[in-house]
Amino acid sequence: MKVTRIRATPYQFELTRKLGDVNFPEGRKAWAGLAVFVDTDEGLTGVGIGSPGAQEAIHSLEPLVVGQDPRGVRGIWKRMMDYVFKGGNEGVVADALSNIDMALWDLKAKANNEPLWKTLGASEPRAKAYASGLDMPLSDDELRAFYAGMAAQGVSAGKLKVGLDQDDDLRRLGIMRDALSQAGVRPNLMIDSNEYWSPKQAIRKIREMEEHFDLTWVEEPARRWDYRGLRLVSQSVKAAVATGENLADIGDFMALIDHQAVDIVEVGGWTSGITGAMMVADMAYGFELPVAMMNCPGNFMAHVAAAMPNHMMMEVVAAGREACFTTDARIENGWIVLGNAPGVGIVYDDEKLKHLASKTFTPEQRLFPGRRQGAGLYEVPYAPPKAGRRS
Repeated sequence: MKVTRIRATPYQFELTRKLGDVNFPEGRKAWAGLAVFVDTDEGLTGVGIGSPGAQEAIHSLEPLVVGQDPRGVRGIWKRMMDYVFKGGNEGVVADALSNIDMALWDLKAKANNEPLWKTLGASEPRAKAYASGLDMPLSDDELRAFYAGMAAQGVSAGKLKVGLDQDDDLRRLGIMRDALSQAGVRPNLMIDSNEYWSPKQAIRKIREMEEHFDLTWVEEPARRWDYRGLRLVSQSVKAAVATGENLADIGDFMALIDHQAVDIVEVGGWTSGITGAMMVADMAYGFELPVAMMNCPGNFMAHVAAAMPNHMMMEVVAAGREACFTTDARIENGWIVLGNAPGVGIVYDDEKLKHLASKTFTPEQRLFPGRRQGAGLYEVPYAPPKAGRRS
């Protein structure tokens, strides 16, 4: 089997609700994706999911993949990693590499005529789930409805976006806790400040939260590479520090682990792809550190999480990002349960993709909004839209 070409179709769509965090608290429903297809001379096609900004980089990497046997995924991954070495495995380049790697693993499992979780060696087709609203734009009623809906599916852990207003954060933590309690067990509560705080700000605010709530982890309480600040937070609060979702290369994790700056290692589909995520998880396993899988459209990374011996739980957003494809993964009794379809279980609808295809995107659709003004320095009051954010 040989790869013959790589195709990529950018598309845009509307989410079922707004997503946002402290860096863009108004949130947005207008979203975009990139459907990636790796074709072979035997009629099999591997699928990947990315963002429109990665399209050009994907075509730059295509010559390294065409003509190769797609079943040699790790070898192709190494070819791509060596190629991007000088410029760095970051940003849209890392996104592109990850999209291709996903499609190659999909192809490998399809060639085996089995779901990816089997190809990766998992013994059970499931991964523990936690609810993540990316919920900064939601009113209190909307927040309650989201987490209660997840609790109805047996999910008893949730992660709240924080950092904009401490009083709001405390109130909304209570709403999330009460909603998740409907699952029938004491919920795990997590917060995510998305690198908005300085370490000292984080410690002050988290300590106040811990006077009222038992927090399982605090996510990105300082900059992603700041091992001194992250370690200080970890040593100063009761909750675990979780970080890593915005790191692409295994080398980026080395200093965090070596300096005891991370308690829960976060990986995802964009940690240099499925191959890179597994490598980071294996390194974490060697240091007795748990891994938490980040969210992704269609929850396809649950295949990988199921094969990780140190996996804790995986983020589930459930905001309608599956606009032009179906997946055979489902939430059941608090778990992401995977099906038996060959590959990652994702099937694009050609007609829907054609309808949603686009060549014009807003800057926010091509790349995520940046860090909010004043982050880590001082607190900037937020003026909500005239219609109001809260109920």
